[in-house]
Amino acid sequence: MGDAAHAELLDHQVFQKPFKVEPEFEHWNTPEDYHRQHIGEDKLPDKMKVWRVQQSDKTFGGVVSRAYNFGYPDDEVLVRGYNTGKEYGAAGVGRHGNFLQWGYAAPPSKMTEAGQKTFLNCICYIHKFNGKQPLIRKQSSTRESAVRLAAIINKVINQDHKDFFMSNFPKELYNEYRNNADGLVQYYEKNLELVYHNEVFLVDHELEKLGIESNRKINTLEQLIKLLDSREEANLAKYLLERYTEQSFMSKRGWRNWFEKNRKRIFFSDFGGYKFRVVPQQYLEKTLEAEEKEPSTVNVEGSDI
Repeated sequence: MGDAAHAELLDHQVFQKPFKVEPEFEHWNTPEDYHRQHIGEDKLPDKMKVWRVQQSDKTFGGVVSRAYNFGYPDDEVLVRGYNTGKEYGAAGVGRHGNFLQWGYAAPPSKMTEAGQKTFLNCICYIHKFNGKQPLIRKQSSTRESAVRLAAIINKVINQDHKDFFMSNFPKELYNEYRNNADGLVQYYEKNLELVYHNEVFLVDHELEKLGIESNRKINTLEQLIKLLDSREEANLAKYLLERYTEQSFMSKRGWRNWFEKNRKRIFFSDFGGYKFRVVPQQYLEKTLEAEEKEPSTVNVEGSDI
């Protein structure tokens, strides 16, 4: 990542206070990697609206984190970084728990005025998460990684082709897709909602057999718990509940009580091992308390900004 950020998310607090950020916008060519790594039928535009965070005149030096690593209760993308190595939407500035991830490399003296204000606002913003450590640590790659790895099975040069395939995908798929990257990409895109990772990227055909279309939606848990009443499907439903949670109950009542008690605090994480997890009540209370105490402005008298 170099100097710029995408002109998005500008209604976030880090662009509003204590300093009002007013970027100067430009239109830059869409990087080739954005097109190459884009998932979906829609196409990206040839140019994108950006603003300069810093003035290094380099296209490298900074770092971004992949967009699909975010989206959980303890993280957020604050600034989408314009980059030439990863996908569109990757985070140039992000938050994970009480960690601020600032990916731009230039010192404040080489930041634009908008960049300096954003940097200071981010420092003020992360303060309210003091003591709120990340809820999860990385245990697995996200399902989108299966699609991107599938696309390069015939382009790997530093590893044996078969070894690369077998280390990422089921051996049962090798004969059919070993020379068909496009076919393997389509297979994982078609089944993206059912992908999980257990040593390799798998598609959950057992869940599919039960007529359940996704392994990461809250109603998936609800459907599986209802199937505990089915004589034919109860064992498989219990097995899948244990696959996608860290719970194990002997009775149907145990599963129902756990779900009803925690329903509003349950979230699913690929990153955290393809599991449904529960946000601790204390974690939520700390966030609300910090927001209530947060000042609307900061005394900036004497500032050069």
